[in-house]
Amino acid sequence: MDYIAYLHKDRNSDYGVSFPDFPGCITAGKTLDEAHRMAAEALALHIDGMVEDGDPIPASSVLDDLAGDPARKDAVAFLVHVDPHIDRTVRINITAREKQIERIDQLANQAGMTRSAYMVHSAINLSGAGRKRASARKRPPTPKTRRTSL
Repeated sequence: MDYIAYLHKDRNSDYGVSFPDFPGCITAGKTLDEAHRMAAEALALHIDGMVEDGDPIPASSVLDDLAGDPARKDAVAFLVHVDPHIDRTVRINITAREKQIERIDQLANQAGMTRSAYMVHSAINLSGAGRKRASARKRPPTPKTRRTSL
């Protein structure tokens, strides 16, 4: 699915990107390429969050319908492609102590992520690191040799 994005550039600033169909979804990049990449990532994450929250995903606006949009002033419009249904999001239920959830929320906030995104990201990264440690432990011990003098 393609959505319209606005590219903004002020003097002494990075390239900013906003989405008229998704108020509050913004990102930036130091270069045009980075701004375009970040736009696709930000939009995909935003849509994932909306799906997770049960919010409806809006249809893409038509550029002609946005002609009078004040946010479009001094901006370049471009399309950002997202595939929101490649991986279906599944809701799960976990049990944790209240203090643990508070700490997870703090860490997620510091990382600029939702609680769910932070927990998935952390679990995947931890399992990758855990496999490395486990495979290192399973290696047979190196035989020790003794030096003897002749």
